[in-house]
Amino acid sequence: MVKLSIKNIKEVDASLHNKINELCSEANDYYNELFKKYDKDLLLQIIFDNSSKNAKVSISLNLKSKNVSLTEENKDALKALTTVLSKFKKAVKKQYELERKDYIYKRKR
Repeated sequence: MVKLSIKNIKEVDASLHNKINELCSEANDYYNELFKKYDKDLLLQIIFDNSSKNAKVSISLNLKSKNVSLTEENKDALKALTTVLSKFKKAVKKQYELERKDYIYKRKR
């Protein structure tokens, strides 16, 4: 089970809140489907930082072997979110496959 935590969304324009929540919930659904047989409860954290002129979006997921996290900066928060989500999907899949490969190797020994 993957829990979604969105932090500092108030720093982003109010007009983008619905779109951001929609994208985040789609990502959460995807990770729930990917990790439905995973035995550890996971926390998907998405953090927005709009303190400078660029919007900064950080995303992290705590897996068994390590914590996968990425950060993206862009002038538009929505564009930064979509970019970091696509990169993050690849990184999480890669780490999950490595964990699975390691598990199968240890099981055969």
